[in-house]
Amino acid sequence: MSKIGLSLIVVITGLLMACSEPYQPKPFKELNRDPNKDVFHDIVSQAIAFDPPIHPFLNPAGLNSMHADAYNSDVHDVAVNFSADKEIYIKTRIGNAFLGGQCATLTFRQDGLIQAICAGALGFHIQLIEPRSLNMLADYSMPTRPSTYEALVHWDRSKVMLDSSGAYFFIDPNDHVWIANSEHKILELKAQKSGDTYHYVEVNSWDISSAVDHDCLRPTNPFPTGKCDPITGLLNDYQDTLWWISRFGKVGTLNKNTGEIQTLDLNEEIQNGFAVAQEGVYIVSDHALYLFTQDEKQSPKIVWREAYDRGQTSKLGSINQGSGTTPTIFGDYITITDNADERINLVVYRRQAEDNRLVCKVPLFDINSSATENSMIALNNSVVIENNAGFSNAHQHTDYSIVGKGVTRIDVTEDGQSCSVVWNKPIAVPSVVPKLASKSGIVFVYSFETQPNNTNDWYLVGLDFSSGNEVFRIHTGNGKDYNNNFSPITLGPDQTVYIGTSKGLVALWQ
Repeated sequence: MSKIGLSLIVVITGLLMACSEPYQPKPFKELNRDPNKDVFHDIVSQAIAFDPPIHPFLNPAGLNSMHADAYNSDVHDVAVNFSADKEIYIKTRIGNAFLGGQCATLTFRQDGLIQAICAGALGFHIQLIEPRSLNMLADYSMPTRPSTYEALVHWDRSKVMLDSSGAYFFIDPNDHVWIANSEHKILELKAQKSGDTYHYVEVNSWDISSAVDHDCLRPTNPFPTGKCDPITGLLNDYQDTLWWISRFGKVGTLNKNTGEIQTLDLNEEIQNGFAVAQEGVYIVSDHALYLFTQDEKQSPKIVWREAYDRGQTSKLGSINQGSGTTPTIFGDYITITDNADERINLVVYRRQAEDNRLVCKVPLFDINSSATENSMIALNNSVVIENNAGFSNAHQHTDYSIVGKGVTRIDVTEDGQSCSVVWNKPIAVPSVVPKLASKSGIVFVYSFETQPNNTNDWYLVGLDFSSGNEVFRIHTGNGKDYNNNFSPITLGPDQTVYIGTSKGLVALWQ
């Protein structure tokens, strides 16, 4: 790095810290929801039977992580729906008070309070948020990620968008937040109440920098010469061992009682979260899907490896040349997508088969307009997946006419030998993590309509799970502030829909 670049980091960091949080984040400047643009259809959806996975070392399913549970089902066992005969309420707030950015992940405590990760001027913050009002009750500032410094030096936000570290965290049965920060520390945080106020306290921390490359760009290390390997995600298994993964292929375990760390190096990239079931841990790299357990020394052990078609190159908006999906467990199966060149495939495997694990490969969407960077919805024998082809990110994308279309439901046949397409709907869904409300039978996605002035109206869209037909389309607002930019939809236990956006957070309810 040049001396100019170093000076820029120091100056910008100093200015931002001088103006930094916390104080109460404000609503979006442009509150432009138009109820006259809402559309409702005369379709009555039916509840879908769902048996949420029970994990002894996580908060209940639907509350504990970005994808709702340890299976990454993206199913919330709630009855969220919208109808034309009731008023729709909306609330917005920026991610943080100063230069606030998007809220990338929402989870819930058992008392209904939200625990979220929201971006600020210098990095991520863990926040305790009141439902619906979106008032911030407590704030914990995380260290700035190296990718943020790189973005500042090069004035290129894509540096941040190509870094998934820090977005994945989980909540344990005590409502504690578990997250890995950019200094390679695993933190256990608790939102503690004193009188009428909350604040976060550090319950435990473990430094795992000795197990990964950690020569990372930061003001105290302005001229790194080695490798920097951020922690992508972490999750408890069913024996209460903490598993973690790094961007450049380290799979690790942490014994919380002794602090002992064990690792296995795949020498492949890992940019997605992972799934946990009773039989082990499922991780997808940019080359293959793995099932891991621990050996007699508690080190990660590969049970099986299934390579997939990773194509010849990465696609527009993709983080790397590999699967864009988090592994998702449903019934006896686990699913990902590959990165095949013309059309990606939904790939379904038998979870515990010793061999012949492949159930099906189903081509998705249109030729040369087929990609996804988000987890699918999966339950029983069904998978719902969206097309993210042609989209880069909210900050740099200009031509929305090239964004691919498609939301598809695919079922494994009753005999478990193949898969079939149940429905496919030509809806543009650039980047949201979709969700299913099982008790209402509604699939929630997030779409847009480009206006004559070349701005985008953004809509929360509900699809009937059984038919794929549109049930409602609710206008949230116009402009980049309402672009979700790869953040998820989250369905609250209070029947509120929360949407992370490039500016912060939107809440909708009736």
